[in-house]
Order: sequence, then C-alpha cells, then structure tokens
Amino acid sequence: MVLAGIGSLMAALDTVVVAAALSTIQHELDATVEQLEWTVNAYNLSFAVLMITGAALGDRYGRRAGYAAGLGLFSVASAACALAPDAGWLIAARALQGAGAALLAPLSLTLVGAAFPPEKRGAAIGLFSAVAGIAVAAGPTIGGLVIDGISWEWIFWLNVPIGLIAIPFVLTRMQESRGGDAQLDPPGLVLVGGGALGIVWGLVRGNSAGWGSVEVVGALAAGVVMMASFVAWERRAAQPMVPLALFRSRGFATGNAAIFFTFASLFSCVFFFSQLLQFALGYDPLETGLRLLPWTGMFLLVAPVAGAVADRIGERPLMVGGLLMQAVGAGWLALIADPGLGYLEMVGPFLVSGVGVALAIPAAQNAALGRLDMATVGKASGVNSMLRELGGVFGIAVVGAVFAGVGGYASAQAFTDGFGPAIALSAGLALIGAIASLAMPPRPAEPTADVVAEPAVALPAVP
Repeated sequence: MVLAGIGSLMAALDTVVVAAALSTIQHELDATVEQLEWTVNAYNLSFAVLMITGAALGDRYGRRAGYAAGLGLFSVASAACALAPDAGWLIAARALQGAGAALLAPLSLTLVGAAFPPEKRGAAIGLFSAVAGIAVAAGPTIGGLVIDGISWEWIFWLNVPIGLIAIPFVLTRMQESRGGDAQLDPPGLVLVGGGALGIVWGLVRGNSAGWGSVEVVGALAAGVVMMASFVAWERRAAQPMVPLALFRSRGFATGNAAIFFTFASLFSCVFFFSQLLQFALGYDPLETGLRLLPWTGMFLLVAPVAGAVADRIGERPLMVGGLLMQAVGAGWLALIADPGLGYLEMVGPFLVSGVGVALAIPAAQNAALGRLDMATVGKASGVNSMLRELGGVFGIAVVGAVFAGVGGYASAQAFTDGFGPAIALSAGLALIGAIASLAMPPRPAEPTADVVAEPAVALPAVP
C-alpha cells in the first residue's frame, strides 16, 4: 500500500502543484500564455492517451516491473523539467512525465487490487484514494511553500530522490502479477491511443483554437472514429486488451460513468477555486493552499472510511449521495461568488463539496474494480484511469469555455461574473454523475461470469 501510494502521490501531485508555479515560470522562462497552457496540458495529454497502454504493458511484462519502470521514467522526466532552459524544453519534459504517470496510475491501483481479496478491496481502495487526496490537499500548499522558499524548479526536483529510492523496494517488497494475455494487441493499442489523443487534443485546444475550427472538429471526429474502430476490433480480437464483456457488468459500467463525471466536476473546481482565492480575493499561493484545506482535507479524512463503508452497504448510496453533495457544494459557491466574498462564507460549500467527492471516488473505483479477478483487473484499471483523466480534461475544457464566454481576467468582478456560471456547470456535471449512479446494482453486486472469478472446483466444507 505504501509503495503503491508513492507513485500515485507523485502522479497526482504533479497534476495540481504546477498550477501554483505558472506565474513564476512565465517570468523566468519568458513563456507565452499558450506555452503556459501547454505546460499543464502536455502532461495531461500524454497521461490520458497512454493510460491503457501502460496497463496493457504491465499485464504482459509484469505489473511490478512496469510500475518500477514508471517510477524511473517519472523521476528522469522530473529532473528534465527542473533543468529546462526554456519553455519548449519544459513542455517536452512534461509530456515525458505524463508517460511515466501513465504507468504509475493504473499499475499502482492494479497492484493494490491484487494485494487484497474482494471482500477487503473496498477498504483498500478507499485508503489508496486518500493518497490522491493528500496530493490534492497538499498540492497548492506545497507549491506555495517551495516556490516562495526555494525556487519553482524544486517542485520537480523533489520527485527525483523519492522515485529512485522507491524502485529497489518495489522490486523486492511487492509481489509480481500479470494479466492473462500471452501477447500484446498492437492494433488495439494504436486505435485506443489514437482515439484518446484525438479526443483529448480537441478538448484541450477547443477554447484557444475555437470549438468550430477545423482543427478541433477534425480532432474530435477522428478520435470518435478511432474509438469506434477500437470497439469493433476488440469484438473480434483473439486476445482483446479490453474485454467488452466487462461492460456487461452494471457495476463496472456505472462505476466508470460515475468516475468520469466525478473528475470532470472535481478538476474544474480545482482549476477555478484556487483562481477565485488568488485573482478575485487577493491571496498569495501559500495563503490559497491553506484556505483550501477545508475542501481538500476532506479527501484525506473521508476517503478511507468511505471505502470500508462501501464494502458493507454497497457503493450506490455513497456514489449517489457523494455526487449530490458535490453538486450542492459547487452550486452553493457559484451562487455566492462575488469580489466582496468573505472567506468564512466559503467554508461551508468547501466542506460539503469535499466530503461529497471523498465519498464518491473510492465507491466508484470499487464499483468498477472491486469484484474482478486478477487476470482482468489490470485492463479494467487502465479503462478506469483513462476515463478518470478524460473526465478531468473534459470538465476543465467545457467549464473553461463557459467562463471565457461570460467572464474574464480584466477585473475581480469580471472573474466572478464568469466563475458563477462556470462552477454552476461543474455542479451540473456532478448531478449527471449522481443520476448515472442510480443504475448501480445494490449489494450484493450482480455476478457476471465473464468478469468475476469463480472457483474452478467446488471445495468441501471445512468443519
């Protein structure tokens, strides 16, 4: 659990911590606004596109070995980010970092799932989800401390010794496991990677290039066509990288839908909540991180409990209730946002939203992965991780488009004019996730012969 948590923490932390350094990077590297956007987007792009590929490589060559390779690649890429002499170098290094994260994220979750039996997997996934909560909670504060106290390069240098020290422990203390396939599925890898690239590229470029532009429409169309081709190929592949029988399980399908909309709402809130505190209300990066703790701290406090509760009462109440709380918290803040807003008025919405997300994430992950056999859980984790990242990119893109349409950065008032409608849409995304979660079967989860491992031989009763 600890070793898997290290990789998950590194990957999640670098999703949020860089945002605190953008203004400093812009000044020291003389970066343009578009280059700053790509400092964030290059990481998210390669992370999302290569997620299923990372899971497939782990299934084929060993999940422990793939996870160790991911730690090494992420550490080397982090050093390259810290040494960047210009914005172009930094963007390329961030893309390489994303490739390392695409190994870390699905394989860490798979290794945790493989280490616990199904009846205890919910509690384990809940505890594991709290690790990502630490990153979300500590990211803005750590970023502010490092940037103010040392320099922006150290937000990347910190990864290097942690990753390199962890590798020998991973190789000697974690149990190796593999999927059931004897070979990779190259056509499937190309189709799913190309499809994810087209969709993510279109979402990332939509606001800057224009949603009706040839570039964006063409990228989205190509992505959808390649994803449809991937589904058609998987139907007839001898050893599919994503068995479509997984989606016959209501638990798997509903859990993945919930995780998509949860992260769409969460990432859009992460993106705009810190900007509200800094741009509209005048706090510096460290002050912002500390004031976000009532929101982000709930991920750490509630997620482990939510996972254990899901094992006892089922995932549906936590998924539906948690996403409804996220919708209420985000909608509440959207209604009261104003340049004269006092911090104490924000604490209530922060707490409601934070508890809601902390309930929904481990429950949705357990719904998708909790009762899969060890040969299948790697592929399922890759699908879940990719949809999580795609949800985050989608949420930032569509919520950002609403903000750009009705608000801006000309003044604090202009910012809050855009913030209200944008976060109202974020609340709507959470509400859609809650509605989708109603399809989750109650406990006990429905068995699916193609998905859930069954004993090969009936064992005699033991007195």
